[in-house]
Amino acid sequence: MKKPQGMANFFIIWVGQVFSLLGTAMSGFALTIWAWSATGKATSLALVGFFSFFPMVIASPFAGALVDRWNRKLTMMLSDIASGLMTVVVLVLYLLGKLQIWHLFITGAISGIFQAFQWPAYSAAITMIIPKEHYGRAAGLMSVAESGSGILAPIMAAALLGFVGIAGVLAIDLITLAMAVSALLIAHVPQPPRTEAGLEAQGSLFKEAGYGFRYIFARPPLLGLQLVFFMGNLLAAIGGTVVAPRILAQTGNNATILGTVQSVAGIGGVLGGIIMSIWGGFKRKIHGVLTGWILSFAFLSVSFGLAQTPLLWAVSSFLGSMIIPIINASNQAIWQSKIPPDIQGKVFSVRRLIAQLSAPISMLIAGPLADNVFEPLMRSQNSLSNFLYPVFGIGPGRGMALMIFLIGVLGILIAASSYLIKPVRDVELLIPDYDVYLKAEVQEEAVPTSASQ
Repeated sequence: MKKPQGMANFFIIWVGQVFSLLGTAMSGFALTIWAWSATGKATSLALVGFFSFFPMVIASPFAGALVDRWNRKLTMMLSDIASGLMTVVVLVLYLLGKLQIWHLFITGAISGIFQAFQWPAYSAAITMIIPKEHYGRAAGLMSVAESGSGILAPIMAAALLGFVGIAGVLAIDLITLAMAVSALLIAHVPQPPRTEAGLEAQGSLFKEAGYGFRYIFARPPLLGLQLVFFMGNLLAAIGGTVVAPRILAQTGNNATILGTVQSVAGIGGVLGGIIMSIWGGFKRKIHGVLTGWILSFAFLSVSFGLAQTPLLWAVSSFLGSMIIPIINASNQAIWQSKIPPDIQGKVFSVRRLIAQLSAPISMLIAGPLADNVFEPLMRSQNSLSNFLYPVFGIGPGRGMALMIFLIGVLGILIAASSYLIKPVRDVELLIPDYDVYLKAEVQEEAVPTSASQ
């Protein structure tokens, strides 16, 4: 039987991932409901997230090294199967009436470690499956899957909980994981050719785990691009952390308004992914990254900084979310086209590690900054709040609005100034595509044969 090729091959894997993401998000929602009803503590929910997130971050460099050693297809299957086994453990404990919150800490940590393999293996596999002119479209489709699952999973899980309960939702998660593994069994994922960079990276596991850092730091254009993303993620996460309390504070804890704004933003993310999957992005992907960041921060400033009504919050957040898939897909296309496939596991895992470091940093900064600086400043009349009153007003939530506005302005300045930094602006020109090296190697090997004739 002939294996599928090109975009058809990609779609098979993508469909499997769509179901897997949806099932995982549904079970996560159901277990969040269970954890809250069992403990009634927000700290318990935060710890569940921490124990899933932190081991994944720590394991990322080692996972990336192993991804480049192992078969990418089998690695993705292993990640899915391991997550499925942890779901089975939780399901059995729940059915026996013995499930406790600390069980979710342990199973979440184990799943997180195996999930560290999934993203670098998947990204590196896609590099080998489709032509590089379709990298942007493929990344756009993955944004559709991620944003779509974020919208549909809470709705579907909430509806199903009344019919099949938590056990039924967990069982559905197992079915979707089986579908993802089945899709991988059908798909063809070729192993990458060995390059000079791949040979240079070989060594002990610890040496290979650190190779991604050395590779990026030795190439200022790639390092500059990653630092732009780190700063963008950091600022966006600081602003994003206080969006919900900003809306709730100004609307008298109106959960309906908050949920509506978040849902509309999710729809914008889906539409942005669809646009990117059809369009493919700018010819020079750096414009999608930098211009995208500028627009995203502009909409953040308007939607939750300057805007004071739910309608404007929803419209601006919709447009801002629509830009995010274009940023991510453009960035992914640059890295996929520049990094040799046989070291993408190492390099991409380090990319993810650097990007994810912004999340805990932003959480530590955002809350104290809002509670201790901006909110007290704008809750009472003083010389500065009186000056800002015509724009932001005075009262609950207005300090966070000012904070988000300033973060948006700072983000715009950073993204716009990156156009002035030649290594970042010209990253696609300064770093050759990886296939240039492959073609050169083929030509060198062909020379002796050609001369002998």
